[in-house]
Amino acid sequence: MNNRLAAVLVVLLAVLFLASLSTFTVDQRQRAIVFQLGEIKEVISEPGLHFKWPLIQNVRYFDNRILTLDTQETEPFMTSEKKNVLVDSFVKWRIEDLRLFYVAASGDEAQAQNRLNGWVKSALFEEFGKRRVHDVISGDRDKIMQIVRERVADDAKRLGVSIVDVRIKRVELPDEVRDSVYRRMEAERKSAASQSRSQGFSEAERVRAEADRDREIIIAEAYRTAQRVKGEGDARASAIYAKAYSENPEFYAFYRSLDAYRNTFRGKNDVLVIDPSSEFFRYFKNPARSGK
Repeated sequence: MNNRLAAVLVVLLAVLFLASLSTFTVDQRQRAIVFQLGEIKEVISEPGLHFKWPLIQNVRYFDNRILTLDTQETEPFMTSEKKNVLVDSFVKWRIEDLRLFYVAASGDEAQAQNRLNGWVKSALFEEFGKRRVHDVISGDRDKIMQIVRERVADDAKRLGVSIVDVRIKRVELPDEVRDSVYRRMEAERKSAASQSRSQGFSEAERVRAEADRDREIIIAEAYRTAQRVKGEGDARASAIYAKAYSENPEFYAFYRSLDAYRNTFRGKNDVLVIDPSSEFFRYFKNPARSGK
């Protein structure tokens, strides 16, 4: 009885051992390759429990996440002006074709990163060599990253990986270059400011000239309108005076004399030396006198 129980236990242990050798799990963050006698038998991309033949098959796991290639130190690159700049960059990449990745890079992430790093440096060297220091520091950084990302992405397909992003973290100037570059940038900014001020002054003068011209035109048109209205008023007044004179000459003469008296004796200290018998005082001497 004991021998039979021991045999059953041995068989159960053997089955469990073979089962442990025949099963494996793939994490969500991983993919796996099943090898059979050293050759790729199957590429597994789905997470979960999987089976393999024990002893003749083995499994190797690979990271399925986005990986980062980050340079430890800044790299010097030469611009079109033959001046060095120090560049710090990083690359985000991911294994896309696991079978090709294993064949091209032996499944070694370090080997893949070395090749990616060489391609990035080559692309950066070419792009920085086309541009001035001022351009790579301020103006063309986004364009450089886009060009480098596209070029490295094409090269990375041969490794079975995809390039998610290429970024330039910072661009620094060596001490011997920094001062001269800053002086030139300052001169360029001053030149641009002077040009802007000159254009502003020119525009201001043009606006003032147009305003003065419009002012003169408005004044001239207003004066012309005023003279026309005044002339029309004088003509109408003359017509009224003529009509009044023609209807009653004596009253018209009397009214004009009163108006002359009012204007002549307006001030209390006015002195007038004139003959009392002159025609000017005829209505003082005889208000009822006719015009004869």
